[in-house]
Amino acid sequence: MKRILQIVLRILARRIVGKYQPEIVGITGSVGKTSAKEVATKILAYRFAVRGSAGNYNNEIGLPLTVIGKENPGKSVIGWLAVIFRAVSLLLVKHDDYPEILVLEMGADHPGDIAYLTSIARPTIGVVTAIAPAHMEFFKTIRKLVREKQKIVSCLDKTGVAVLNIDDDNVWGMNTKTDAEVVTYGKSEDAQVRATDIGITTDHQTRWPKGMTFKLHYKGSIVPVHIDGVIGDHFVYSVLVGATVGLSLGMNLVEISESLSSMEMMPGRMRLLPGIKETFLIDDTYNSSPKAVKKAIDALKSCQVSHQTRKIIVLGDMLELGKQSGLEHAQVGVHIAKAQFDYFFAVGSMMKKAAKSAQAEGMPEDKIRIFDNAVDAGRHLQELLHPGDMVLIKGSQGVRCEKIVKEVMAEPLRSKELLVRQSEKWLEE
Repeated sequence: MKRILQIVLRILARRIVGKYQPEIVGITGSVGKTSAKEVATKILAYRFAVRGSAGNYNNEIGLPLTVIGKENPGKSVIGWLAVIFRAVSLLLVKHDDYPEILVLEMGADHPGDIAYLTSIARPTIGVVTAIAPAHMEFFKTIRKLVREKQKIVSCLDKTGVAVLNIDDDNVWGMNTKTDAEVVTYGKSEDAQVRATDIGITTDHQTRWPKGMTFKLHYKGSIVPVHIDGVIGDHFVYSVLVGATVGLSLGMNLVEISESLSSMEMMPGRMRLLPGIKETFLIDDTYNSSPKAVKKAIDALKSCQVSHQTRKIIVLGDMLELGKQSGLEHAQVGVHIAKAQFDYFFAVGSMMKKAAKSAQAEGMPEDKIRIFDNAVDAGRHLQELLHPGDMVLIKGSQGVRCEKIVKEVMAEPLRSKELLVRQSEKWLEE
């Protein structure tokens, strides 16, 4: 039945794209694609009628649903009939409010996924964020993963634009694999769209991190960018993606800077939240991979706080890494030990390897806590916390580390607004 539904959705979505001819921005990568999609959608909405993928609607079901403009009805037969009715209506009657631009996240869990998704909605702008070990069970090697991801730019024609991260060698290497115009972004001096002077802003009263600031460069022009509610250099890359896409579609730097000034941060992506007992939380629980974990560790380490502040890192398993899982978790443990945090909470069977690795690298055993699940970790963290502590919490979706955040956040009644995976479907699990 699922296969039949998939075929029907593909046919309907392709015909809708063919009829309305929206600009298609396709975004892929191992890390950062959902944040990049969200930021790009926000920036483009400043000038255009735009629709971005809901949540992580990035597969053979989710992408057609974004094209159609409906949410996944789950197991509801009536809901799926409503989806099909909406699609048929779009084809039979001209809807003047259909978006000018679709920003579509395109995931790749298996070989052939990108080709399948681009066959439904062929991008006019193809974006690759970064390539790192993630979803490796069916790719085995980074080289095979790169070949899959580059299909989002190799499918572009000469009128298209390939937006590539020049700071990632695997991504930059794709510049020879496309007929499209190549536009680069990054922190490198060679990037066409570049970020410099990246810094963390702080609240003058609490001294906690407040957000980020940096300068955005393009063709000799510079604008300042201020973003509240998030930290981490890797989020800057998401902004650079959005800015590059906007510039490619005719926007200017002033419009882009203004569009970002009122941006609401996405739940679970390095979001800054107040915690219980006058503590401070960095919620990065949306998902996890080795590269993203190391970036998050670096962000916590870079926070300038008082000498009395204890820095605590809580990490859940990084899933879907295949045979590289043990090695990648061990390397994370080394990274944590070098960062010299006050406590390390390891959640899940694989993160135990990181705990052992951190201890082997010199982190005291009494500073390491190991838990089988997020609920137990959250309860213990609540007991451990002292006023002034700063906590980073991150893990793959399946570990459900947002439960830990909910346990220690100052405003748990706002969890549905502030945290990831708070729908009834997720809360029942």
